[in-house]
Amino acid sequence: MNPSLKFLLAVLIALEISFTNTWMVNVGLALIGLIIILSSRPNLKRLALLFFVPLIPAFALAFAILLQSNAGIHFALVLFTRIYAYVFVGSAATLTTSVSDLVMSLEQNAHIPSKFAYGFLGAFNLLPKIVSEVNIIRAAGNMRGQALHIWSPQLYFKAILASLDWSENLAEAMTSHGFSEGAPRTYFKQIRIRWWDWLIMLGSLGLLQVALFGLHLQ
Repeated sequence: MNPSLKFLLAVLIALEISFTNTWMVNVGLALIGLIIILSSRPNLKRLALLFFVPLIPAFALAFAILLQSNAGIHFALVLFTRIYAYVFVGSAATLTTSVSDLVMSLEQNAHIPSKFAYGFLGAFNLLPKIVSEVNIIRAAGNMRGQALHIWSPQLYFKAILASLDWSENLAEAMTSHGFSEGAPRTYFKQIRIRWWDWLIMLGSLGLLQVALFGLHLQ
């Protein structure tokens, strides 16, 4: 499925279930998201995090609703399952789409500015280098007898200075390779929106309406 439409579908589903009170639909969406996630063959650690990390806020929210309101078990169950629906639907979109394909699709199909698209892609690719730089700064501080903890402002200040230097190098590299905002461009990989992408998106939204209103009328 086209990356832009895939993320638009995930956002629309999340918005719609935010205003509905049908926990069975939330469970169904979470199961569908889980099946899509499993098709991407994630590692067991990531899969375990998807199950256990949302458990804390979901349980806390449901327990707070039961204690402080008269909404009853039904509304607490709706909120509990809604969090898992958010997590699994969103993860199904992110784990099956690479960042580069999403950014290229947003530029070509959603027509976001090229400067923003390539700037975001460059910044994302710098993240591993930033993590490495933070480790180097902490190691250098330890050699001087200065412990830089994760909450130390000096650690982030030095990392920001290094990032500013990298951003200037990135801008110069893009300019030297002929990047010009607004100029006509060719693409090594073209990402198109095909008719079945619209069919999957509209069909999914249609089935969601049938499920929501069908269960609501029962």
